[in-house]
Amino acid sequence: MKTCLVVDDSSVIRKVGAGGFSKASISRSSRPRTDSKRLEQCRAALPDAVLLDWNMPVMDGYDFLKALRRLPGGDGPKVVFCTTENDVAHIARALSAGANEYIMKPFDKEIVEAKFQEVGLI
Repeated sequence: MKTCLVVDDSSVIRKVGAGGFSKASISRSSRPRTDSKRLEQCRAALPDAVLLDWNMPVMDGYDFLKALRRLPGGDGPKVVFCTTENDVAHIARALSAGANEYIMKPFDKEIVEAKFQEVGLI
């Protein structure tokens, strides 16, 4: 079974995002409360996928993604950004930093499943 780390400071988004794995063979990794703990979790064991928020209190999603991609094997996890930032510059910046796909908030579990299918996880 594949694993996905949900990295979002909103408990509602974490719940909705995790609901997108119900039909897939993907389990949700635990969701540490701080950004640094999330990155430590990736250092210990890389997930197969990351559902990543852009705007977070300590480390934004862009910086998290850059740090993730620098880890040994960090190019492996499929990363799907989820954010309210909808301008082309934000999308291009996320994709150039190594994101595989992009979801606009609000979203539902069907959209999460579709995006993970697009990146080859389902």
